[in-house]
Amino acid sequence: QVQLVESGGGLVQAGASLRLSCAASGLTFSDYGLGWFRQAPGKEREFVAAISWHGTVTRYVPSVKARFIISRDNENNMLFLQMNSLKPEDSGVYFCGVDRQARSSVVISSPQVIGSWGQGTQVTVSP
Repeated sequence: QVQLVESGGGLVQAGASLRLSCAASGLTFSDYGLGWFRQAPGKEREFVAAISWHGTVTRYVPSVKARFIISRDNENNMLFLQMNSLKPEDSGVYFCGVDRQARSSVVISSPQVIGSWGQGTQVTVSP
């Protein structure tokens, strides 16, 4: 059974940085693409960033490109999201997700391809 546990969220002021972590278990971690998503109150869960199973390809929503960096540590089954220059519109619950398909040739870009989710971590950015 796949288990994902996010951590690292918090309340920060605009311009600050946070680093989110996602610890994974119950899967062959290095075989799966991974992604970060966020959900603000009253809104749908949206794609933020993803990394391929081999770690060489990353994808970002345009609003976070150049501010956020996604990375993975296959040795320790960890996924990270370094978030810099945070803005109030970055606020929400951040979730990590694992691709349904192992060794997919397509990098995650939507929630529809996610097979397992973590419980989420809250990020609040004040003006």
